[in-house]
Amino acid sequence: MLQSDVLIIGAGVSGLIAGIELAKNGKSVIILEKHSCVGGQCKTEILTKNNDTYRFDYGGHRFITNNEKLLNFIEDILGDDLLIAKRKSVILHKNRVYEYPLNIKNLLKVAPFKLLFASFIDSVKIILNISKQDNTNFETWISSRFGKTLYNNFFAPFSKKLWGIEPKNLSSHWADQRISLLDLKDVMKKLFFKNKKTVRTYASTYRYPKYGFGTLPLKMEKIFKDLGGKIITNEEVNKFTFDNKTIQLVHTNTQTYKAKDIISTMPLNEMSLKLGFNSGLKFRSLRFLCLCLNIEDFSPNTWQYVSDYDLLPTRIQEPKRRSNYMSPKGKSSIMLEIPCNKDDNIWNMKEDKLLEIVKKDLKRLKFDIEDKIIDYFSFSTEHAYTLMDINYSEKREQTINYLNKFDNLIMAGRQGTFRYIFLDTAMETGLMAAQYILNKNITKENIYNHRNEKTVIETKSIV
Repeated sequence: MLQSDVLIIGAGVSGLIAGIELAKNGKSVIILEKHSCVGGQCKTEILTKNNDTYRFDYGGHRFITNNEKLLNFIEDILGDDLLIAKRKSVILHKNRVYEYPLNIKNLLKVAPFKLLFASFIDSVKIILNISKQDNTNFETWISSRFGKTLYNNFFAPFSKKLWGIEPKNLSSHWADQRISLLDLKDVMKKLFFKNKKTVRTYASTYRYPKYGFGTLPLKMEKIFKDLGGKIITNEEVNKFTFDNKTIQLVHTNTQTYKAKDIISTMPLNEMSLKLGFNSGLKFRSLRFLCLCLNIEDFSPNTWQYVSDYDLLPTRIQEPKRRSNYMSPKGKSSIMLEIPCNKDDNIWNMKEDKLLEIVKKDLKRLKFDIEDKIIDYFSFSTEHAYTLMDINYSEKREQTINYLNKFDNLIMAGRQGTFRYIFLDTAMETGLMAAQYILNKNITKENIYNHRNEKTVIETKSIV
């Protein structure tokens, strides 16, 4: 049996920053990580071909924060390897390219007249308050604010593809924190009055590590170990010994651990199930198909959102748009994000078959790159998105209430708190978990609901 003051489950950035804070304050800390390396969903996969190196992050990570202390921490760790990048996004819809954020010149040039006219009628209804705001679910939230035209053309097909369920079965909370403009009136202000600011506009500038976000947890791992902390990889927690108030022992296949306090970044549904409660909460998975290309540039865009429901990817990323060091000089790469559920057809599909489907989809999007593909590979992540279905909030609250009865358990991180949050907020929850143990006037409720206000969650940035 191994003992420590604190045991942390999960060596993602949330668990690592918690460990660093605790070790700095004299606590003995062990971190258990089920995978072979640290990072969680903040890793960078590397493919080497003909002595060329291509790097692909797990998703579209970018560092945006209004927390100056956290920014200083990141800058101290990464130093000159922390770049400043600018976001450029477009929406691909029915063989048309829409700039994002929207602008009137592009809309008039690209959008078909029927869509423009119908959207105008919708906007009149909204401006005249004929259409009342309805927060019942995601479908009603969007339709009542943006009209049926934009909902049916853009929001509905993309959301159904991303989540795998009908938008009417999604919670409106997803829209509260992910839709950058308030309604069609807000859209009109942005289109016709360029200097008109809204509090919900996306941050366009962000910090990004030169060699991908996976460098951050690797450097955090070194700091933690230098402070005396211990990380054990390939060590998956499979069972707990517990009573009604306390987790007494933590078991893996090879070892038993005992600690006064436990911080867990394990997905909330898995953690609760191992402690005797079935939450009913679910996650949506992602499969990433990465293509190394013998071209200098694929496009000028960081992200291209694919709204058509019958096309497999939801987003196309070109890593070098965030850092030129993500692909070799004179070459580029793209990563296609494909939503799925663990063990479904997409999750289990052979790479060559997946590539054939994606190549056909790319041709439909007017990207004919078949003879430019140098190599390809794929990887997956099971807990990519918290599935915010219509009943998730009630299920989440019941789960939190159940877990809070364990005095020595603190949940943290994106998966651990079942929140769709960005990297900076996930790190803040880990820091707060450490401060809770150190008696820094933090409550468990503070951690679960950190930055849960109804505003776009990437709006504010001191970058």
